[in-house]
Amino acid sequence: MASAFADVDDRPLSAFHWVAMLTTGMGVFCDGYDISSISLVLGDALRSYGVAHMASVEGGRLTAAALVGSMLGAAIFGLLGQRGRKRFYGLDVLILGVAAIAQAFMPSLGWLIACRFVLGIGVGGDYVLSPTIMAEHANKADRGKLMAIGFGVMWPLGALAAAVFKLCLDAFHLPPDLVWRIVLAGGAVPAFAIMYSRRAMPETARFLACAAEEDAARAAAGAAGSPARADWRPILRDLAAHARPIAAATLLWFVFDLVSYAGALFGPNLIAQNLGIPSAVYSIMAYVLFQIPATLVMAWFVIDRVGRKPLQVWGFVGAAAVLVVFALMRSSPGSSPVAALGVYLLFYVAQTGPGLVSGAGIYGVELAPTRIRSVAQSITVFGGRIGAAISGFAFPVLVGKVGLIPALYGLAAIAVAGAVLSKLLVPETSSRSLEDLSLQPAPAAAL
Repeated sequence: MASAFADVDDRPLSAFHWVAMLTTGMGVFCDGYDISSISLVLGDALRSYGVAHMASVEGGRLTAAALVGSMLGAAIFGLLGQRGRKRFYGLDVLILGVAAIAQAFMPSLGWLIACRFVLGIGVGGDYVLSPTIMAEHANKADRGKLMAIGFGVMWPLGALAAAVFKLCLDAFHLPPDLVWRIVLAGGAVPAFAIMYSRRAMPETARFLACAAEEDAARAAAGAAGSPARADWRPILRDLAAHARPIAAATLLWFVFDLVSYAGALFGPNLIAQNLGIPSAVYSIMAYVLFQIPATLVMAWFVIDRVGRKPLQVWGFVGAAAVLVVFALMRSSPGSSPVAALGVYLLFYVAQTGPGLVSGAGIYGVELAPTRIRSVAQSITVFGGRIGAAISGFAFPVLVGKVGLIPALYGLAAIAVAGAVLSKLLVPETSSRSLEDLSLQPAPAAAL
């Protein structure tokens, strides 16, 4: 089957690839905006509903709501994706746009939490459909670059947009209760802006060929319909046959989100404000000076040329080292707060490595065959969202119980585990066709 897609795999990088990257990546831009914006306005939103402390159970529920909702969204859209990649593409951002606006009008904290849960359904759907569509359209030489830029770069750009928007609103000295509502509702703009181009995206050649092949097989057997749309038994058998690589991709995304979301969600609040820096200013520094440049360099020069595994393994190692050094500096009475901040900002560079691989959903779509790719991706997304939700809910509570320093050591230990698991569990996938990867994974590459 690999030869059937040689024209797709060997096609030179073209304008179509870049348009597809932008169209698929804008959903992750929305996710970056929606997830990070709550961290920028968390304190004001909670105070509007009578909650005084960010490091509280209520704060954890509010930050984790969208992440929990994304688990349901991943499951729903993973099943829908079996009926066609394009067929439901655009519904995800419609949910994102409507829920973003609705946040501004919620009468209570419970309603706001519920609204962000619904918003998360759109996020989870996008995390299934967008990487699947981009991977199936991409050529094999540049697949990593396209996915890494489309998802790894677009997330911090969305987070940066939220921070800049918040800073602009603060300059007008608007009431805090109004500012947080406008900031959260602003996530509707990129969501609605991308709806038309998503509906105009062509169906992927891989899905069309797979559906046609299965329809022909069923017709020959005297049955109606397509297994991709009617019979789940072959899908379950394929999932069982590919359980090991799917489980590995799921676990690695889970570990990455445990580490990265704790820093992304609470860095602007529990860390930056502890050092006397406004959360929006901190976020702009982190993304403009550190994460976005690092992401562009690694996506363009490393992920396809050096490989996925080295990028992920050494990224986890670097993240662990930064967290340990930062914790040591913060626990030392004579350390400089400015120096400590500079060290912590390097976390955004280090975590970019696994962020471009596991965090961009690359392993889930590369290690599963076309006939189960959307379901397999939904499983990996589900695992990642569990990690993100645990971080969103448990990290502020953990900081409140044991303090910031022990919590940082715990995150560092998880990052080390991520490096070891990445080394052991997955093959190198760069510059190989999707069909080759799903049929016969290569041995793990030495680092």
